Amino acid sequence: VITHAHLDHCGALPYLFKYGYRGPVYCSRPTQMLMALILLDYLDVASREGRTPPYDLKDVKTALLHTIPLNYGEVTDVAPNVRLTLHNAGHILGSAMVHLHIGDGMHNIVYTGDFKFAKTRLLEASAYVFPRLETLIMESTYGAPDDVMPVRQQTEEAFIQAVNRALARGGKVLIPVLSVGRAQEIMLVLVEAISQNLLPSVPIYVEGMVQEATAIHTAYPEELAREVRNKIFYEEQNPFLSENFVTVKSRSARPDIVEGEPCIIMATSGMLNAGPAVEYFRLTASDERNSLIFVSYQAEGTLGRRVQSGAKEVVLTGPDGRPEVVQVRCEVVSIEGFSGHSDRKQLLKFVQRVSPKPSKILICHGEPAKTLNLAGAIQRYFKVPVAAPLPLEAVRLR
Repeated sequence: VITHAHLDHCGALPYLFKYGYRGPVYCSRPTQMLMALILLDYLDVASREGRTPPYDLKDVKTALLHTIPLNYGEVTDVAPNVRLTLHNAGHILGSAMVHLHIGDGMHNIVYTGDFKFAKTRLLEASAYVFPRLETLIMESTYGAPDDVMPVRQQTEEAFIQAVNRALARGGKVLIPVLSVGRAQEIMLVLVEAISQNLLPSVPIYVEGMVQEATAIHTAYPEELAREVRNKIFYEEQNPFLSENFVTVKSRSARPDIVEGEPCIIMATSGMLNAGPAVEYFRLTASDERNSLIFVSYQAEGTLGRRVQSGAKEVVLTGPDGRPEVVQVRCEVVSIEGFSGHSDRKQLLKFVQRVSPKPSKILICHGEPAKTLNLAGAIQRYFKVPVAAPLPLEAVRLR
């Protein structure tokens, strides 16, 4: 069962088929489409970077041929006495919480996967009501006490102010984005701000896998937030097709974009570790009129983290293949609050509101200190048995 189409959750799937697995793979319909896009892009990037991936195109195709897409709420028998139902997780398009009904109601498990227990511009908040529930398995990516994000309105205001500062200076705004989820969220924020005259109507150049992922979002409007869904269905306004968005189809266009009028550039990848965003950064970083706005987490060891931490010069590969020292003179801004994960408050609120109340909770998908801290907090506040299993540790449910 694949909860959603992020590489850390579906990237190893073809590897199973390489070594002989031929059983079914269950996921939501949007996840099936996005997963195909993500896996093929992974092979393409690995090839261009000279890396040997652990599987090939044949394994990806085999995995996709064994995929069985499901709708939210659709009950499916996946094994003798085991029934699977997917519920909205609010993390990215098609993300799902997994409900397993085992035996004749003997035990019911909900695995949250990555989830967002709050409404965003792009998606509705995750589900929290299930038919039956004994064991809850929950993520804890932002489970530490200080993992509290600003409210969404403040986040968007700070983001729009940062964009306006650069445009007022006559500069370019580079926004490195994750192609699935974060990119579409930022697109909606920008279009809304322009329509309300909070931002000038400038070109928004989009490059990387963003447009392909956005096309899949447009194909499943019923899975999007109510406001976006209503615009598409009833007002015949697709915000993703705004005239401000300009798809960059050739890398040869990049210098002209950078030398042109003030604009916004959205490019992958979100951590500046690969993709066209790195080239745009090389071309824009030395001009103090420009801005680099991070809207997602920058992992340790990435170029994004180094720049975010204050590096004033970095070494990149130039167009001739030689190392090039790039001076970082542009304004660097980090905007917290666009995450598709639940923060500490939202995690605790979910446990408080989930129905029916579980008799046992397992905490996973987080740094060890965060999982343990969140587990302790849940046990104190809600008086429910909680465990944070270590990797490879087995837990008896009943």
